[in-house]
Amino acid sequence: MTSTKVALITGAAQRIGAQLARALHARSYNVVIHYNSSGAAAEQIARELNALRDNSACALSADMQDVSAVQQLATDAKAVWGRVDVLINNASSYYSTPWHSATEHDWDRLIGSNLKGPFFLTQALLPELAARNGSVINMIDIFAERPIREFPLYCMAKAGVAMLTKSLAVDYGKSVRVNGIAPGAILWPEPPLSAVEQARMLAKIPTGQIGHPDDIVRTALFLIEDAPYINGQIIAVDGGLSLNT
Repeated sequence: MTSTKVALITGAAQRIGAQLARALHARSYNVVIHYNSSGAAAEQIARELNALRDNSACALSADMQDVSAVQQLATDAKAVWGRVDVLINNASSYYSTPWHSATEHDWDRLIGSNLKGPFFLTQALLPELAARNGSVINMIDIFAERPIREFPLYCMAKAGVAMLTKSLAVDYGKSVRVNGIAPGAILWPEPPLSAVEQARMLAKIPTGQIGHPDDIVRTALFLIEDAPYINGQIIAVDGGLSLNT
């Protein structure tokens, strides 16, 4: 068992998750980089971080829709270095599901990756996190509170994660601090929006610009390391976009 703190970040092979892994590693955490289908990218980040500090990063795969796989991820993550101190539920599926065309497959994918997976992963790690006085950060979305058109399943799932955050904070606050981050427009979606759509979005943001992954990273580090009395809160990092939606 290591004395170095360990963070498990789901969906950490790319975008914001990758930046969270790099930032926590730079703060001397060992990091478990979870991925589903982006194995090559996850392994590359692990090699990059291990080159900076030997035996400090690893990549583990799990389908967040599969409860048994999620439970195995919890077991494997703990086994790597004998502990888990921080869990960041970042993995997510995001796509439109208009009411007239949404299917059961869409339900299973969006509810599964965004809500079911984080619930059962957190459940599996709670004894370990409680023993470490650990921290959970749930990546939510400003649209969990104010829905975006034609994304009902995604918004429902993220609203569930918001309640997961608050419920867990009430039930486990004495031993595990649980908070959420609700990003606004941080990175353009893939495939990217058209120039017209981007301009329309920017017009709604009081700061007049989209954010940067570092805005999320700094908030997460604050909640994990510098806010011992913050529990059960969801911080919008959105340039004020939620004021105009």
